[in-house]
Amino acid sequence: MKRIISTAVALGALGLMGLPASAEGLKIGFLATLSGPPAVLGQHMRDGFLLGVKQAGGKLGGMDTEVIVVDDELKPDSAITKVQGLLERDKVDIMAGVVFSNVMMAVYKPIIESETIFVGGNAGPSPIAGKGCSKYFFTTSYQNDNNHEVMGKHAQDAGYKRMVVMAPNYQAGKDSIAGFKRFFKGEIVDEIYTQLGQLDFSAEIAKIAAAKPDAIFTFMPGGMGVNLVRQYAQAGLSESTPFLSAFTVDETTLPATKDAAVGLFAGAEWAPSLDNDANKAFVAAFEAEYGYVPSLYAAQGYDAAQLIDASVKKAGGVADKGALIAAMAEADFASVRGDFKYNTNHFPIQDFYLVKAVKRADGKYATEVVEKVFDDHSDAYAASCKM
Repeated sequence: MKRIISTAVALGALGLMGLPASAEGLKIGFLATLSGPPAVLGQHMRDGFLLGVKQAGGKLGGMDTEVIVVDDELKPDSAITKVQGLLERDKVDIMAGVVFSNVMMAVYKPIIESETIFVGGNAGPSPIAGKGCSKYFFTTSYQNDNNHEVMGKHAQDAGYKRMVVMAPNYQAGKDSIAGFKRFFKGEIVDEIYTQLGQLDFSAEIAKIAAAKPDAIFTFMPGGMGVNLVRQYAQAGLSESTPFLSAFTVDETTLPATKDAAVGLFAGAEWAPSLDNDANKAFVAAFEAEYGYVPSLYAAQGYDAAQLIDASVKKAGGVADKGALIAAMAEADFASVRGDFKYNTNHFPIQDFYLVKAVKRADGKYATEVVEKVFDDHSDAYAASCKM
């Protein structure tokens, strides 16, 4: 198993070398996509989590904490093998992370069947929010449909009648379209599914131009989003056909797309501009530590560390899994999102926003909140969850 980084290395870079290993220590396996074009997503999530560990003095819940960070390489089969190593050889107490839903769908079952508590940091596919839910799984992100539901409602409220929707052909892509269509009641002129990892969108852009929709909605994370935004602007469609998205225009892609993305709207549960004390402190600390603007992936990773810290303290350690699960369900920590509580399926009930890409006064690019679209919003699958 290829280990990308561990607490001894990561916290050494943060000035926290020399944490002793002990029988009373806490060992966390952190799985993230850290290679290839989507690596920036995993980097943000990992850096947010490790910042939370640093701020706890290297002791989440008061326990000496080792974090074993492993690159899943966006390969589900490889991810399963690496997770088995974390569970069986490293004997981690808690699993955390996972960026992409195809990886989540692969590793979820072996982690849950091992009765290991699993704190998701991003992917929230619908099957595990509904009938496949588990008392061992919690997420500090969202259910996949949610941020796309924001854009469906925004498109409906904006009066768009004819839309083209486009996403990669995998679980999260299907969830994204389902979420958008749940709130958009107009005509879907074309529903386009691309390959996961696709970087050339010339054929799809030609189809969009020919269809002449009122606007498009897309979900294209990481390098896919960078290329799509650039190619869309180069084709001249930005002027005629509004570009709506989620996980396409954010702090992971804006350093590359720059002005081509400024002014574009997206749906999100978090933005650096959210006005609460926990978020202001997080954003300032993150930028000071890493030198770049955090994305929602970083915020979710940070909240995962905060959840584990608060819950392990409340449970008095990790030996009593029942007590730890009960503590996590209470979500008794100051989330960077402000409002945050768990539904019966251990997915968050939280607020969602329309955000816009901007260029800050310091020259860096970020998203900022335009308006709140959903207040205390839950997902559409919780009623099917029977724990």
